[in-house]
Amino acid sequence: METLKQEAIRVISTLSNSVTIDDMMYELYVIDKIKKGKEAAERGDAVPIEELKKEMQSPLTSSGPVNRA
Repeated sequence: METLKQEAIRVISTLSNSVTIDDMMYELYVIDKIKKGKEAAERGDAVPIEELKKEMQSPLTSSGPVNRA
């Protein structure tokens, strides 16, 4: 299993030589979010697609995020 440092080095090494620090940070951020999302789904902590569709169709007058706890 790759360590976080090894994964970061592997990802950065695939980027072009003209990449900016912001580009690198964004790539690492996206990979981290995908990884955390997969882990949440495996634990059953993900929002079912039908519930997400309903939330997206509702008016944007909500007073804040929905508490799923």
